[in-house]
Amino acid sequence: MPRHVSIGWGIRRDRGSLWTRNAVKGISVHGEKRKKDGRNEWRKWDARRSKVAAMLIRAKSDPSGLIPDPGSLCIYLGASSGSTVSHLHDHVCGAGNHHSGKIIAIDISPRMMRDLVVLCDKRPGLVPVLGDARSPNSITPLLSRKADWLFQDLSMADQMRTFIKCTRIMLSKGGLGIISLKAASERWTFKSDEDLFTESERVVRESEHLEFLERIDLKGLEEQHIVIVARRV
Repeated sequence: MPRHVSIGWGIRRDRGSLWTRNAVKGISVHGEKRKKDGRNEWRKWDARRSKVAAMLIRAKSDPSGLIPDPGSLCIYLGASSGSTVSHLHDHVCGAGNHHSGKIIAIDISPRMMRDLVVLCDKRPGLVPVLGDARSPNSITPLLSRKADWLFQDLSMADQMRTFIKCTRIMLSKGGLGIISLKAASERWTFKSDEDLFTESERVVRESEHLEFLERIDLKGLEEQHIVIVARRV
C-alpha cells in the first residue's frame, strides 16, 4: 500500500483520500472501494459524501484532535442511512467492538432508520435511535452517561439552538461538540451565508458551557457548509 499518514487507530490519509480500517471485512456499506494491507482491510471514506470526512480534510488544526478516541461514547445527530457512522464505527468500535465503544446514531426518519437497523446488526456498538434531536430529553434515557463526542448534521431551521441544547444536556465536560452548518437551511433568516456563519460562531463563543475551538470551511467538498468545533466546559 502507498505511504500514508495515520490520523488515528482506524483512520488514515493516503494520497489525499481518507480510509478507515474495515470492522466488517469483505463488506462495503455504500459501494465504497476497499483494499487490503496485510491482514487489514481499508474502506475509502468519501469526503464529498460525509461532513466528518470533509472536516478532517479541510481542518487547519491536527485532524486527530477532531475525532473521538477508540472506546468513546459518541452521539451522531442526523445519522441518515449510516454511511458516516459506519466509518466512525470502524475507528471507535472496531471489529466485534473490541474497543468497547458506542455510537448512538439518531435520525428522525423511519425510512433512514430501517437502513440503520440493518447496518447496526453487523456492527456491535452502533446503536440506531429513531428520535428528534430538537427534544434531547427524550434521548437521554437511552444513554448510560454523557457523551465524549457529539456531531450534529441536521438540515433544518434553528440548527444552533438545537446544538446548544444538545451539547448542554448530552455532552460530558471536556467532550467535543461539532456542528455542520448548512446555510440554505437558515437562508430566510439571514441576508448571506457569512451572516449565518458569523452569528453561529458568536452564539458558541457566548455560550456558558462551550469553548469555541475552530471554524472549518468545507468549500470544495460541501458548498455553503462550515463546521464549528467546540469543547464542553
